[in-house]
Amino acid sequence: MADWSTISSLATGAGTLVLAVATFASVRSSNRSGRIAETALREQRRPVLVHSRLDDPVQKIAFAGGHWVRAEGGHAVVEHEDGIVYLALSLRNVGAGIGVLHGWFVWPDQQLGVQEHSPPEEFRMLTRDLLVPPGDIGLWQGALRDSDEEIHGAIARNAAERQSFSIDLLYGDQVGEQRWISRFAVAAVGDDQWLGSVVRHWNLDGSAPR
Repeated sequence: MADWSTISSLATGAGTLVLAVATFASVRSSNRSGRIAETALREQRRPVLVHSRLDDPVQKIAFAGGHWVRAEGGHAVVEHEDGIVYLALSLRNVGAGIGVLHGWFVWPDQQLGVQEHSPPEEFRMLTRDLLVPPGDIGLWQGALRDSDEEIHGAIARNAAERQSFSIDLLYGDQVGEQRWISRFAVAAVGDDQWLGSVVRHWNLDGSAPR
């Protein structure tokens, strides 16, 4: 005779197992959907800064102390006046989110991505908020005012001798996440112009872009 108690227990156990498998699959699917949604949201906020195009508008930039410079599309500004080295870059944001600039680091020579970036805590923090809207142009500016700094003398010589150097920019999105470092080469062109061109990107808070 059939042991209906055993059969009932087995049926209940099988039903519970099927329910557990279905629940596990549902949870995995929900987690996967959640990760996809989170990734999509992050991509909507992700900024990526590069040099602007040569046909982008000229930007007039003011420095503390009343000094003004003009940054043409695709160009950089390097000026040494009254003991102060003024630097600027015309930028374009090719990402989907607002780019919020945090800091900068200057290399006295050309760095084409071979040299790793310096730690973020060694960057000079900006004293004003600079934002670059998605799909549009913006700017970065910085000044070396302390003539006792070694980097001040190096960039001042570069300006006088028209030697190339590099600038690393630290930035993130509008909610303080997704920090990136983008390296720009600054090269002299002609007698009085400088070009700025991006050469490498590092993602500090996520997977590498390469």
